[in-house]
Amino acid sequence: MPPEPSTPVHFLNIEYFFRILYETILGVRSPTIHTDLLALLAQFWLLVTSISFLISAGVLTFFIFCTLRYRQIIAADAARYATIHDVHHAEEDVEHKRWKHVITLVESPHENDWRQAIIEADIILYDALEHDGYAGESVAEKLKQVDVRKIASVQDAWEAHKVRNDIAHQGSAYQLTDTQAYRTIQRYETVLREFGEIV
Repeated sequence: MPPEPSTPVHFLNIEYFFRILYETILGVRSPTIHTDLLALLAQFWLLVTSISFLISAGVLTFFIFCTLRYRQIIAADAARYATIHDVHHAEEDVEHKRWKHVITLVESPHENDWRQAIIEADIILYDALEHDGYAGESVAEKLKQVDVRKIASVQDAWEAHKVRNDIAHQGSAYQLTDTQAYRTIQRYETVLREFGEIV
């Protein structure tokens, strides 16, 4: 008995697809099989194309979003690091001016200026120790915590600080020579360079 004529398919019907495939394999000749198969394949191709388009559009949208977000993050990081860099340079400029003032004082022909230079250098050392997280109320208390294996010039700091203490405790009775003043400032310079406070 010949198969009944098939009606056109307007949606993807898997059962219908397998029926056409079955009839084709068995060699059943139906005038509508070829047309129906082409229509089915056309609809299947349209479906695949539509899905592919939607997936491609989604991937492209996601890619654009990621690219824009990445650029926003880079711009934000650049601005943040630029601010940190500017602040760091501003701090360096301040420390440079403070140390330059110390050098100006020690190069003065007056003993009182040498004393002031040593006291100012000791304050800079205190700030450097404070900045690096060493606890204590005085330079001496902070220096006790410094690891000699990390800061090799700790002994220079102790020697310079001792001169500062002599000046502070004895006042004008302490005789400070220009040679001693220069040597003391050099010791401060050595340790401050190692701490990275001056360059």
